[in-house]
Amino acid sequence: MARKVVITGLGATTPIGGDVPTMWKNALKGVSGARTLEDDWVEKYNLPVTFAARVSTPASAVLSRHEAKRMDPSTQFAMVSAREAWADAGIEGLDRERFAVSFATGIGGVWTLLDAWDTLREKGPRRVLPMTVPMLMPNGPAAAVSLDLGARAGAFTPVSACASGTESLHQGIDLIRAGRADVVLAGGAEAAIHPMPLAAFSSMQALSRRNDDPEHASRPYDIDRDGFVMGEGAGALVLEAEEHALARGAKIYGELAGTAVTSDSYHITAPDPEGLGATRALKGALFDARVQADDVVHVNAHATSTPVGDKPEYSALREALGKHVDDVCVSATKSQTGHLLGASGAVEAVMTVLAVYERTAPITINLENQDPDIPLDVVTSERKLPSGDIVALSNSFGFGGHNAVIVIRNV
Repeated sequence: MARKVVITGLGATTPIGGDVPTMWKNALKGVSGARTLEDDWVEKYNLPVTFAARVSTPASAVLSRHEAKRMDPSTQFAMVSAREAWADAGIEGLDRERFAVSFATGIGGVWTLLDAWDTLREKGPRRVLPMTVPMLMPNGPAAAVSLDLGARAGAFTPVSACASGTESLHQGIDLIRAGRADVVLAGGAEAAIHPMPLAAFSSMQALSRRNDDPEHASRPYDIDRDGFVMGEGAGALVLEAEEHALARGAKIYGELAGTAVTSDSYHITAPDPEGLGATRALKGALFDARVQADDVVHVNAHATSTPVGDKPEYSALREALGKHVDDVCVSATKSQTGHLLGASGAVEAVMTVLAVYERTAPITINLENQDPDIPLDVVTSERKLPSGDIVALSNSFGFGGHNAVIVIRNV
Protein backbone atom coordinates (compact mmCIF):
# COMPACT_ATOMS: atom_id res chain seq x y z
CA MET A 1 0.00 0.00 0.00
CA ALA A 2 1.31 3.48 -0.91
CA ARG A 3 2.69 5.63 1.88
CA LYS A 4 0.26 8.30 3.04
CA VAL A 5 1.58 11.84 2.49
CA VAL A 6 0.60 14.68 4.81
CA ILE A 7 1.22 18.44 4.91
CA THR A 8 3.07 19.72 7.97
CA GLY A 9 4.29 23.17 6.95
CA LEU A 10 2.98 26.12 4.93
CA GLY A 11 4.68 29.24 3.58
CA ALA A 12 3.76 32.04 1.18
CA THR A 13 4.54 35.56 0.03
CA THR A 14 1.80 37.02 -2.14
CA PRO A 15 0.08 40.25 -3.22
CA ILE A 16 -2.42 39.84 -0.36
CA GLY A 17 0.02 38.90 2.39
CA GLY A 18 3.72 38.46 3.00
CA ASP A 19 3.16 35.35 5.11
CA VAL A 20 0.53 32.64 5.40
CA PRO A 21 -1.50 34.09 8.32
CA THR A 22 -1.80 37.49 6.63
CA MET A 23 -2.59 36.01 3.23
CA TRP A 24 -5.26 33.74 4.69
CA LYS A 25 -6.89 36.52 6.71
CA ASN A 26 -7.13 38.67 3.59
CA ALA A 27 -8.31 35.76 1.41
CA LEU A 28 -11.29 35.35 3.75
CA LYS A 29 -11.98 39.09 3.68
CA GLY A 30 -11.79 39.43 -0.10
CA VAL A 31 -8.82 41.78 -0.51
CA SER A 32 -7.46 42.69 -3.94
CA GLY A 33 -3.70 42.83 -4.45
CA ALA A 34 -3.87 44.62 -7.83
CA ARG A 35 -2.44 48.13 -8.00
CA THR A 36 -1.37 50.71 -10.58
CA LEU A 37 2.35 50.37 -11.33
CA GLU A 38 4.38 53.45 -10.45
CA ASP A 39 7.60 52.38 -12.21
CA ASP A 40 9.22 54.73 -14.73
CA TRP A 41 9.31 51.96 -17.33
CA VAL A 42 5.52 51.85 -17.60
CA GLU A 43 5.51 55.26 -19.30
CA LYS A 44 8.87 54.73 -21.01
CA TYR A 45 7.60 51.72 -22.96
CA ASN A 46 4.03 52.99 -23.27
CA LEU A 47 2.68 49.72 -21.94
CA PRO A 48 -0.98 49.03 -22.74
CA VAL A 49 -1.48 47.50 -19.28
CA THR A 50 -0.35 49.67 -16.38
CA PHE A 51 -1.21 47.59 -13.32
CA ALA A 52 -0.33 44.29 -11.68
CA ALA A 53 -0.41 42.50 -8.31
CA ARG A 54 2.96 42.84 -6.60
CA VAL A 55 3.91 41.07 -3.38
CA SER A 56 2.66 43.01 -0.38
CA THR A 57 5.96 42.58 1.50
CA PRO A 58 9.19 43.09 -0.49
CA ALA A 59 11.63 40.21 -0.12
CA SER A 60 14.27 42.78 0.85
CA ALA A 61 12.32 43.32 4.07
CA VAL A 62 12.79 39.64 4.98
CA LEU A 63 16.13 38.57 3.51
CA SER A 64 19.53 40.03 4.30
CA ARG A 65 20.93 42.52 1.80
CA HIS A 66 23.85 40.22 1.01
CA GLU A 67 21.74 37.19 0.09
CA ALA A 68 19.11 39.21 -1.78
CA LYS A 69 21.81 40.66 -4.07
CA ARG A 70 22.78 37.16 -5.16
CA MET A 71 19.24 36.06 -6.05
CA ASP A 72 16.79 36.87 -8.81
CA PRO A 73 13.49 38.14 -7.37
CA SER A 74 11.89 34.76 -8.15
CA THR A 75 14.47 33.02 -5.96
CA GLN A 76 14.01 35.64 -3.26
CA PHE A 77 10.30 34.88 -3.13
CA ALA A 78 10.99 31.14 -3.06
CA MET A 79 13.36 31.53 -0.14
CA VAL A 80 10.90 33.61 1.87
CA SER A 81 8.08 31.10 1.44
CA ALA A 82 10.31 28.05 1.94
CA ARG A 83 11.78 29.33 5.20
CA GLU A 84 8.31 30.07 6.54
CA ALA A 85 7.07 26.59 5.60
CA TRP A 86 10.15 24.94 7.09
CA ALA A 87 9.84 26.87 10.35
CA ASP A 88 6.13 26.03 10.47
CA ALA A 89 6.89 22.31 10.10
CA GLY A 90 9.41 22.45 12.95
CA ILE A 91 11.45 19.47 11.77
CA GLU A 92 14.59 18.75 13.76
CA GLY A 93 17.22 16.05 13.42
CA LEU A 94 16.21 15.14 9.87
CA ASP A 95 18.34 12.81 7.78
CA ARG A 96 19.09 15.26 4.94
CA GLU A 97 19.65 12.41 2.51
CA ARG A 98 15.94 11.64 2.94
CA PHE A 99 14.89 15.24 2.25
CA ALA A 100 14.21 16.62 -1.25
CA VAL A 101 13.08 19.90 -2.77
CA SER A 102 10.79 20.37 -5.78
CA PHE A 103 10.43 24.07 -6.48
CA ALA A 104 8.76 25.16 -9.69
CA THR A 105 8.65 28.24 -11.88
CA GLY A 106 6.93 29.13 -15.11
CA ILE A 107 9.40 31.66 -16.49
CA GLY A 108 12.42 31.80 -14.18
CA GLY A 109 14.88 34.64 -13.71
CA VAL A 110 13.52 37.04 -16.31
CA TRP A 111 14.65 40.15 -14.40
CA THR A 112 18.23 38.89 -14.18
CA LEU A 113 18.33 37.79 -17.81
CA LEU A 114 17.01 41.02 -19.29
CA ASP A 115 18.98 43.28 -16.94
CA ALA A 116 22.15 41.42 -17.95
CA TRP A 117 21.28 41.88 -21.62
CA ASP A 118 20.85 45.62 -21.08
CA THR A 119 24.21 45.75 -19.27
CA LEU A 120 25.94 43.88 -22.06
CA ARG A 121 24.57 46.21 -24.75
CA GLU A 122 25.21 49.42 -22.83
CA LYS A 123 28.42 48.69 -20.90
CA GLY A 124 30.05 45.65 -22.48
CA PRO A 125 30.75 42.05 -21.38
CA ARG A 126 33.08 42.91 -18.48
CA ARG A 127 30.21 44.51 -16.60
CA VAL A 128 27.94 41.46 -16.71
CA LEU A 129 27.80 40.09 -13.16
CA PRO A 130 29.54 36.75 -12.46
CA MET A 131 26.41 35.49 -10.68
CA THR A 132 24.17 36.10 -13.72
CA VAL A 133 23.81 32.48 -14.82
CA PRO A 134 22.93 30.97 -11.41
CA MET A 135 20.54 33.86 -10.86
CA LEU A 136 18.68 33.53 -14.16
CA MET A 137 18.47 29.74 -14.47
CA PRO A 138 14.97 28.34 -13.84
CA ASN A 139 16.32 25.90 -11.24
CA GLY A 140 17.70 28.81 -9.22
CA PRO A 141 14.84 28.74 -6.65
CA ALA A 142 15.10 24.95 -6.14
CA ALA A 143 18.87 25.13 -5.90
CA ALA A 144 18.85 28.02 -3.41
CA VAL A 145 16.23 26.40 -1.19
CA SER A 146 18.01 23.03 -1.22
CA LEU A 147 21.29 24.71 -0.29
CA ASP A 148 19.66 26.75 2.46
CA LEU A 149 17.85 23.80 4.05
CA GLY A 150 20.34 21.05 3.26
CA ALA A 151 18.21 18.85 0.99
CA ARG A 152 20.29 15.98 -0.41
CA ALA A 153 17.67 13.63 -1.89
CA GLY A 154 17.28 15.82 -4.97
CA ALA A 155 16.46 19.37 -6.02
CA PHE A 156 13.92 19.42 -8.85
CA THR A 157 12.35 22.14 -11.00
CA PRO A 158 9.04 21.51 -12.78
CA VAL A 159 8.60 24.10 -15.55
CA SER A 160 5.10 23.72 -16.99
CA ALA A 161 3.81 27.28 -17.29
CA CYS A 162 0.87 27.91 -14.94
CA ALA A 163 0.67 24.25 -13.89
CA SER A 164 4.24 24.29 -12.54
CA GLY A 165 3.51 24.86 -8.85
CA THR A 166 0.95 22.05 -8.75
CA GLU A 167 3.32 19.73 -10.61
CA SER A 168 5.86 20.25 -7.80
CA LEU A 169 3.33 18.67 -5.42
CA HIS A 170 2.75 15.84 -7.89
CA GLN A 171 6.48 15.20 -7.92
CA GLY A 172 6.72 15.47 -4.14
CA ILE A 173 4.06 12.86 -3.48
CA ASP A 174 5.74 10.52 -5.98
CA LEU A 175 9.12 10.88 -4.26
CA ILE A 176 7.68 10.00 -0.85
CA ARG A 177 5.47 7.17 -2.09
CA ALA A 178 8.42 5.65 -3.94
CA GLY A 179 10.49 5.69 -0.77
CA ARG A 180 13.10 8.05 -2.22
CA ALA A 181 12.42 10.70 0.45
CA ASP A 182 10.64 11.06 3.77
CA VAL A 183 10.18 14.83 3.47
CA VAL A 184 9.79 17.04 0.41
CA LEU A 185 9.51 20.81 0.38
CA ALA A 186 7.38 21.57 -2.70
CA GLY A 187 6.46 24.96 -4.08
CA GLY A 188 6.51 27.48 -6.87
CA ALA A 189 7.85 30.99 -7.39
CA GLU A 190 7.46 33.70 -10.01
CA ALA A 191 8.65 37.29 -10.49
CA ALA A 192 7.60 38.37 -13.98
CA ILE A 193 6.14 41.84 -13.41
CA HIS A 194 8.61 43.22 -15.92
CA PRO A 195 7.91 45.32 -19.05
CA MET A 196 8.71 42.53 -21.51
CA PRO A 197 6.35 39.84 -20.13
CA LEU A 198 3.67 42.49 -19.58
CA ALA A 199 4.03 43.63 -23.19
CA ALA A 200 4.03 40.04 -24.47
CA PHE A 201 0.98 38.92 -22.51
CA SER A 202 -0.77 42.14 -23.57
CA SER A 203 0.08 41.48 -27.20
CA MET A 204 -1.66 38.11 -27.04
CA GLN A 205 -4.64 39.79 -25.35
CA ALA A 206 -4.36 37.68 -22.22
CA LEU A 207 -4.28 40.58 -19.72
CA SER A 208 -7.17 42.68 -18.48
CA ARG A 209 -7.10 46.25 -19.81
CA ARG A 210 -8.96 47.81 -16.87
CA ASN A 211 -6.20 50.36 -16.21
CA ASP A 212 -8.62 52.71 -14.50
CA ASP A 213 -9.83 50.09 -12.00
CA PRO A 214 -7.09 47.56 -11.14
CA GLU A 215 -8.71 46.21 -7.98
CA HIS A 216 -11.74 45.05 -9.95
CA ALA A 217 -9.87 43.84 -13.04
CA SER A 218 -9.63 40.14 -12.23
CA ARG A 219 -13.20 38.87 -12.64
CA PRO A 220 -13.35 35.07 -12.92
CA TYR A 221 -16.70 33.79 -14.21
CA ASP A 222 -18.03 37.30 -14.74
CA ILE A 223 -19.69 37.96 -18.08
CA ASP A 224 -17.45 41.06 -18.44
CA ARG A 225 -14.12 39.35 -17.72
CA ASP A 226 -11.42 40.49 -20.14
CA GLY A 227 -8.19 38.83 -19.04
CA PHE A 228 -5.99 38.05 -16.07
CA VAL A 229 -3.96 40.31 -13.79
CA MET A 230 -0.24 39.60 -13.60
CA GLY A 231 0.84 38.61 -10.10
CA GLU A 232 4.04 37.55 -8.37
CA GLY A 233 5.13 35.67 -5.28
CA ALA A 234 5.68 32.14 -4.03
CA GLY A 235 4.07 29.33 -2.07
CA ALA A 236 5.66 26.37 -0.30
CA LEU A 237 4.39 23.23 1.44
CA VAL A 238 6.26 20.68 3.51
CA LEU A 239 5.13 17.20 2.50
CA GLU A 240 5.94 14.35 4.84
CA ALA A 241 5.37 10.62 5.03
CA GLU A 242 2.63 10.16 7.62
CA GLU A 243 4.62 7.73 9.74
CA HIS A 244 7.53 10.19 9.81
CA ALA A 245 5.27 13.05 10.87
CA LEU A 246 3.51 11.01 13.56
CA ALA A 247 6.82 9.75 14.98
CA ARG A 248 7.91 13.31 15.72
CA GLY A 249 4.50 14.52 16.90
CA ALA A 250 4.07 16.99 14.06
CA LYS A 251 1.11 19.26 13.54
CA ILE A 252 -0.68 17.93 10.44
CA TYR A 253 -2.80 20.27 8.29
CA GLY A 254 -4.19 17.62 6.00
CA GLU A 255 -3.39 14.83 3.60
CA LEU A 256 -2.17 15.22 0.03
CA ALA A 257 -4.35 12.31 -0.96
CA GLY A 258 -3.83 12.24 -4.71
CA THR A 259 -2.53 14.03 -7.78
CA ALA A 260 -2.66 13.73 -11.54
CA VAL A 261 -0.95 15.36 -14.51
CA THR A 262 -2.15 15.22 -18.13
CA SER A 263 -1.55 17.11 -21.37
CA ASP A 264 -4.06 18.41 -23.91
CA SER A 265 -1.98 18.06 -27.08
CA TYR A 266 -4.32 20.69 -28.51
CA HIS A 267 -2.75 24.18 -28.76
CA ILE A 268 0.33 25.99 -27.45
CA THR A 269 -1.72 28.59 -25.52
CA ALA A 270 -5.45 27.88 -25.80
CA PRO A 271 -7.02 25.17 -23.63
CA ASP A 272 -8.93 22.33 -25.20
CA PRO A 273 -12.37 23.99 -25.55
CA GLU A 274 -14.08 20.84 -24.25
CA GLY A 275 -11.70 20.55 -21.30
CA LEU A 276 -10.82 16.96 -22.16
CA GLY A 277 -7.29 17.04 -20.75
CA ALA A 278 -8.48 18.82 -17.61
CA THR A 279 -11.22 16.22 -17.21
CA ARG A 280 -8.68 13.41 -17.35
CA ALA A 281 -6.55 15.19 -14.75
CA LEU A 282 -9.53 15.61 -12.42
CA LYS A 283 -10.63 12.01 -12.78
CA GLY A 284 -7.06 10.79 -12.44
CA ALA A 285 -6.49 12.73 -9.22
CA LEU A 286 -9.71 11.38 -7.70
CA PHE A 287 -8.73 7.84 -8.70
CA ASP A 288 -5.24 8.30 -7.26
CA ALA A 289 -6.73 9.52 -3.99
CA ARG A 290 -9.27 6.68 -3.95
CA VAL A 291 -12.15 9.07 -3.41
CA GLN A 292 -15.46 9.50 -5.21
CA ALA A 293 -16.75 12.61 -6.91
CA ASP A 294 -19.45 12.89 -4.23
CA ASP A 295 -16.75 13.27 -1.55
CA VAL A 296 -15.62 16.63 -2.97
CA VAL A 297 -16.99 19.70 -1.19
CA HIS A 298 -14.68 22.46 -2.41
CA VAL A 299 -12.59 23.41 -5.43
CA ASN A 300 -9.94 26.08 -5.70
CA ALA A 301 -10.29 26.65 -9.43
CA HIS A 302 -7.65 27.75 -11.93
CA ALA A 303 -10.13 30.45 -13.05
CA THR A 304 -7.82 33.04 -14.57
CA SER A 305 -10.57 35.46 -15.68
CA THR A 306 -9.85 35.05 -19.39
CA PRO A 307 -12.79 34.87 -21.80
CA VAL A 308 -11.68 31.50 -23.23
CA GLY A 309 -10.17 29.89 -20.15
CA ASP A 310 -12.93 29.72 -17.56
CA LYS A 311 -15.51 27.78 -19.60
CA PRO A 312 -13.40 24.66 -20.36
CA GLU A 313 -12.61 24.29 -16.66
CA TYR A 314 -16.32 24.31 -15.89
CA SER A 315 -16.88 21.69 -18.57
CA ALA A 316 -14.17 19.54 -17.03
CA LEU A 317 -15.60 19.88 -13.54
CA ARG A 318 -19.08 19.02 -14.82
CA GLU A 319 -17.75 15.93 -16.60
CA ALA A 320 -15.55 14.75 -13.70
CA LEU A 321 -17.99 15.44 -10.86
CA GLY A 322 -21.28 14.92 -12.67
CA LYS A 323 -24.40 16.44 -11.14
CA HIS A 324 -22.53 16.70 -7.84
CA VAL A 325 -20.72 19.74 -9.23
CA ASP A 326 -23.83 21.76 -8.29
CA ASP A 327 -23.20 20.92 -4.62
CA VAL A 328 -19.50 21.91 -4.65
CA CYS A 329 -18.47 25.41 -3.61
CA VAL A 330 -15.81 26.97 -5.84
CA SER A 331 -13.25 29.65 -4.99
CA ALA A 332 -11.39 31.62 -7.66
CA THR A 333 -8.62 33.20 -5.60
CA LYS A 334 -6.80 34.72 -8.57
CA SER A 335 -9.51 37.38 -8.33
CA GLN A 336 -7.58 38.56 -5.26
CA THR A 337 -3.96 37.60 -5.87
CA GLY A 338 -3.78 37.99 -9.62
CA HIS A 339 -2.22 35.19 -11.65
CA LEU A 340 1.12 34.15 -10.17
CA LEU A 341 1.94 31.95 -13.19
CA GLY A 342 4.33 29.20 -12.03
CA ALA A 343 3.67 30.07 -8.39
CA SER A 344 -0.11 30.06 -8.63
CA GLY A 345 -0.61 26.33 -8.06
CA ALA A 346 1.55 26.32 -4.93
CA VAL A 347 -0.14 29.38 -3.43
CA GLU A 348 -3.58 27.98 -4.23
CA ALA A 349 -2.56 24.65 -2.73
CA VAL A 350 -1.75 26.46 0.52
CA MET A 351 -5.21 28.05 0.43
CA THR A 352 -6.86 24.71 -0.32
CA VAL A 353 -5.08 23.05 2.61
CA LEU A 354 -6.20 25.87 4.89
CA ALA A 355 -9.76 25.70 3.56
CA VAL A 356 -9.93 22.04 4.60
CA TYR A 357 -8.08 22.60 7.87
CA GLU A 358 -10.11 25.68 8.89
CA ARG A 359 -13.35 24.42 7.27
CA THR A 360 -13.71 27.75 5.48
CA ALA A 361 -13.51 28.61 1.77
CA PRO A 362 -11.72 31.76 0.56
CA ILE A 363 -13.70 34.41 -1.27
CA THR A 364 -14.04 35.17 -4.97
CA ILE A 365 -14.25 38.92 -5.56
CA ASN A 366 -15.48 41.04 -8.48
CA LEU A 367 -18.18 38.58 -9.58
CA GLU A 368 -21.05 40.94 -10.41
CA ASN A 369 -22.75 39.26 -13.37
CA GLN A 370 -22.01 35.54 -13.47
CA ASP A 371 -21.64 34.03 -16.92
CA PRO A 372 -24.78 31.90 -17.42
CA ASP A 373 -22.64 29.35 -19.28
CA ILE A 374 -20.68 28.74 -16.04
CA PRO A 375 -23.36 27.99 -13.41
CA LEU A 376 -21.02 27.09 -10.55
CA ASP A 377 -21.68 27.73 -6.86
CA VAL A 378 -19.02 30.43 -6.51
CA VAL A 379 -17.98 31.54 -3.02
CA THR A 380 -18.49 35.32 -2.84
CA SER A 381 -19.00 35.70 0.92
CA GLU A 382 -18.03 33.79 4.05
CA ARG A 383 -18.66 30.09 3.50
CA LYS A 384 -18.10 27.29 6.00
CA LEU A 385 -17.27 23.80 4.80
CA PRO A 386 -19.06 20.74 6.24
CA SER A 387 -17.90 18.83 9.29
CA GLY A 388 -16.77 15.21 9.03
CA ASP A 389 -14.54 13.80 6.32
CA ILE A 390 -14.15 16.19 3.40
CA VAL A 391 -12.14 16.46 0.20
CA ALA A 392 -11.06 19.54 -1.78
CA LEU A 393 -9.42 19.95 -5.18
CA SER A 394 -7.00 22.51 -6.55
CA ASN A 395 -6.68 22.85 -10.34
CA SER A 396 -3.88 24.31 -12.45
CA PHE A 397 -3.75 24.52 -16.24
CA GLY A 398 -0.89 26.02 -18.24
CA PHE A 399 0.19 27.12 -21.69
CA GLY A 400 1.33 24.13 -23.66
CA GLY A 401 -1.67 22.11 -22.54
CA HIS A 402 -0.33 21.21 -19.08
CA ASN A 403 -3.00 20.07 -16.59
CA ALA A 404 -2.36 19.31 -12.93
CA VAL A 405 -4.82 18.59 -10.11
CA ILE A 406 -4.31 17.79 -6.43
CA VAL A 407 -6.68 16.30 -3.87
CA ILE A 408 -6.55 17.47 -0.24
CA ARG A 409 -8.30 15.44 2.46
CA ASN A 410 -8.77 16.25 6.13
CA VAL A 411 -7.02 14.17 8.79
